[in-house]
Amino acid sequence: MSFSIKSDVKDAPESGKVATIYLEGELDSLSARLFQKEIEKVAIESPKDLVLDMEKLTFMASAGLRVLIFSKQKIGPSLNIFLVKPQQPIVDTLEHTGLLHSVTVVEKYPA
Repeated sequence: MSFSIKSDVKDAPESGKVATIYLEGELDSLSARLFQKEIEKVAIESPKDLVLDMEKLTFMASAGLRVLIFSKQKIGPSLNIFLVKPQQPIVDTLEHTGLLHSVTVVEKYPA
């Protein structure tokens, strides 16, 4: 399966800017570069929250995990990362690697 990505940044009146990245398909070592470029693009806006819509993401390789770590470093330690509807194997991988505590898994972004 291929990979597609798109994003938008919106102003939330009470919480600051919210960047949403929509991920679809398989996030492997090649597509992780696209994911990182999208993170760099939204980082310019200095969002408070980064929402990763993973409902249509079927696979995430370790390269995708590295990009999650990169996003915290690029945007800053105060960044809140929300994973919306990730597949259970992705949640399991985050848990096994110790990264699950760095993100908030939700069915729907609170805003």
